[in-house]
Amino acid sequence: MKKSKIEFEIELDDKNIPEKIIWKASDNPDGDSPSETRSISIALWDHMQKNTLRIDLWSKEMQVDEMKRFYVDMLGGLAQSVMNSTGDEFMAGELNALCEKFVEYILKENS
Repeated sequence: MKKSKIEFEIELDDKNIPEKIIWKASDNPDGDSPSETRSISIALWDHMQKNTLRIDLWSKEMQVDEMKRFYVDMLGGLAQSVMNSTGDEFMAGELNALCEKFVEYILKENS
């Protein structure tokens, strides 16, 4: 059986605020070399408790406009995941419509 591994390394300051986020994945086409990112969001389904466990981290370098774009991109990805995993066109469409509203909001905010 094939196995894949994803690792995160978080460098924290003296107040436990992330300064640097490093990740690497064994299936990465660039090999096993680490990459830096400014934000991660991980969601896990706890089937025993029937709820979601989340880890959201961002470094001091992450800008507010980047964070908003990150969230919109994640919502768009969730829309595609809903469609792929459940075939629910309504949910996928509503998530995509919400993304479009957020994009309009962000564009107005930045003009």
